[in-house]
Amino acid sequence: MPRPQTRTITLTIDGREVDAPENAMLVDAAKHGDVEIPVFCYEPKLGNPVGACRMCLVEIEGIGKLQTGCSTPVKDGMVVHTQTERVKEAQKSVVEFLLINHPLDCPVCDKGGECPLQDISFGWGGGISRFIEPKRHFVKPLELSPKIAIDRERCILCYRCVRFSQEISEDYQLVLLQRGAHSFVSTFDGHPYVAPFSGNIIELCPVGALTSRSYRFRARPWDIEDAGSVCTLCPAQCNVSLTVRDERVMRVLSREHSEVDDGWLCDRGRFAYPALAEGTGSNAGGDPTIEVREGNPAAGNGAVARGVRVGMRVSEPLLRDGGELRPVSWERALEEAAAGLKRAGAKTAALAGGGATNEEGFLLSRLMREALGSSDVDSRPGGALDLQLARELAAPSLQAKVSDLEFAHAVLVLDCEPIVDAPILDLRLRKGVRRHDMKLARASGDDLDALRDTARQLSQQGEELVILWGERFVAGRDGDERARALLDLAAELALGETDGAGLLEIPAASNGRGLRESGVLPNAGPGLSEPEAEGRDAPAIAAALAAGELSAVYLLEVDPLSASDPFAAGASADAGAGAAGNGTGAPAADSPWQDALERASTVVAHATLLSEGIAEHANVIFPAGSYAEKEGTVTHPDGRLQRVRQAVALAGSTRPGWQVIAELSQRLGVDLDVYNEKEASQQLFDAVSFYEGVTLEEIGGRGVRWQERVQAFATAGGGAGGTDSPAETPYSHGYTESAKADIQPTPSPAESEPNHQPYPSAQQHSGADTETHGADTDTEASDRDGPSSDPPGTEQRG
Repeated sequence: MPRPQTRTITLTIDGREVDAPENAMLVDAAKHGDVEIPVFCYEPKLGNPVGACRMCLVEIEGIGKLQTGCSTPVKDGMVVHTQTERVKEAQKSVVEFLLINHPLDCPVCDKGGECPLQDISFGWGGGISRFIEPKRHFVKPLELSPKIAIDRERCILCYRCVRFSQEISEDYQLVLLQRGAHSFVSTFDGHPYVAPFSGNIIELCPVGALTSRSYRFRARPWDIEDAGSVCTLCPAQCNVSLTVRDERVMRVLSREHSEVDDGWLCDRGRFAYPALAEGTGSNAGGDPTIEVREGNPAAGNGAVARGVRVGMRVSEPLLRDGGELRPVSWERALEEAAAGLKRAGAKTAALAGGGATNEEGFLLSRLMREALGSSDVDSRPGGALDLQLARELAAPSLQAKVSDLEFAHAVLVLDCEPIVDAPILDLRLRKGVRRHDMKLARASGDDLDALRDTARQLSQQGEELVILWGERFVAGRDGDERARALLDLAAELALGETDGAGLLEIPAASNGRGLRESGVLPNAGPGLSEPEAEGRDAPAIAAALAAGELSAVYLLEVDPLSASDPFAAGASADAGAGAAGNGTGAPAADSPWQDALERASTVVAHATLLSEGIAEHANVIFPAGSYAEKEGTVTHPDGRLQRVRQAVALAGSTRPGWQVIAELSQRLGVDLDVYNEKEASQQLFDAVSFYEGVTLEEIGGRGVRWQERVQAFATAGGGAGGTDSPAETPYSHGYTESAKADIQPTPSPAESEPNHQPYPSAQQHSGADTETHGADTDTEASDRDGPSSDPPGTEQRG
């Protein structure tokens, strides 16, 4: 349905005229005039206000009683007073009332220093309380869940956590028990609050009642720094703010982006980082020479690993020497890896996982094609899709945005499970159903006729229909047929001609779309261009390794034997993107990759955590940085380029992935001409036609959708720099007239090059014309959350 149209009105607040959207709540409208009205219970993301805390009382001319600013919509000509004695006395009384039973825990409370109650008490409180009665006491802290602790006597009964449970995540677990002064937040019968999004209530709590058990007593606000980045643990790619102390990430908070995550995080994104940074089974503090894992004699490699443990964080290069994995120097590891790859030559294959950045994937494809002469490189677990079909599915006019899931008339969920594949999208769907009466239906690709019938029925709800589909839909032997059926259905329903309608794919891997567009495909180069030679896809690579047709494989943040990896058995043609596994990382005994890796003479792997499959089969293991330790870009499923920013130093002796790939390529005789992260990004932007002209500064902290740039239209059929013949255009669908009108031209080399090719190859943009390298040439703004006005070279974390 159409987005709500806003009309600007003028009201007067404390004698100054303020322009604000009509019907906005007074609390929000006041911010347009730089006026702060204190609140506790109000949070716009929770929906309609409840006016529970009464902290936002204001005086409105024409109304005798004081009104709550959080639940009063503004009207044109309204006159509001927030500084009268009557208002001040009311607000002071509310603060005094809230502090009757609130304990003086500020010196030991984790919220101390960043607590709204502290701020409001200083700003609007009286400083002296008339109440001297004993405060109430509860046992503290109680385990509300395995991840969350609750101090009940600190609770001010703002209802935020309860409302989140009942109105946002809709798990209906949190309730208020008892009555009056004895009320407290809990679950029915005291069961643990276990839910996919439970951690959001920690951020919602305006006091220190709800705290993270993993962060509790670990740091204080004055000795931490915040660094903005993007979570790459799933395709949702939520914007996050990392709390850093002493080069360690202590917690993960949301960094609100209405077009990506709506300000929420799933529990995996919020609580998984400590395990990712330190390893789930690290032998910290133990004897590094102790044998901690027996190998599999059947593997033929005598695999007895010393000094390593499955689940540990890989922080230095590991080499299989004499059947054992041993830590070695970078020189030795690079030498052995280069020698093994050189022996294999064109008989080398490569897989890239979702944790890899666009730059790492792009350089890996260059390493394979230019240095080794192999096109056997893939990032799609389900096998290759016909290139023309892949282009049509990525047509700019067909791409729906995340916010379309909320405002569309109807959404069809096709062969995916949002709560598993991209959890934060599940909250967006619930919001659309709850607030905008969006119709939701599910379908399976097993019956294409039933799929068409369901989609046609949903289209009767309105023109704005979004099909949210999983990569498993086009996986396997019937993938091309299903892709054609999906495109035919989109054409029949005119999804490419309707604003707010379209297709939105959830890839199998977190950066699946970015890796494809970067050229990590056997049948496509950067920007889905025609490759010089086609190679094998992932299933064919496994078969070729097992048959001896290939002898080496490069695994970039991939373990095809791990049950949690999309490349694992059952995560391609049959189970597709939703095969999350049990998360144990145990090798699948019946996997086609088991025989493939056993037969491979050289297995080179990049890994953050040491999985069992990698520990058993890899000859060389390079440590890979976590997303908090990387610089680069990733591409959201809706086409939004986002920046991954480095928040902490790389663990141990870990080196950036792009640097390792460039070094290997140089040892193999091909200089990729990359000397820092910025040059790697520039090569990527030059090689991918529809990224043409993008800069890291333009991406900033909010990202940029390439479909909304004029260059995308030029290279996607029509316009300057494009072609008019459908046979020559990379995509068969172009922009609608209304979509074109919304595009603001961005200056780009593409506009001044009449002979600009839609899909340049990687060889055309090798970066050989770059003459200067190093930090002294980097004038990039370095703030963590977006573009900065600081002088070039200024480094800051906030």
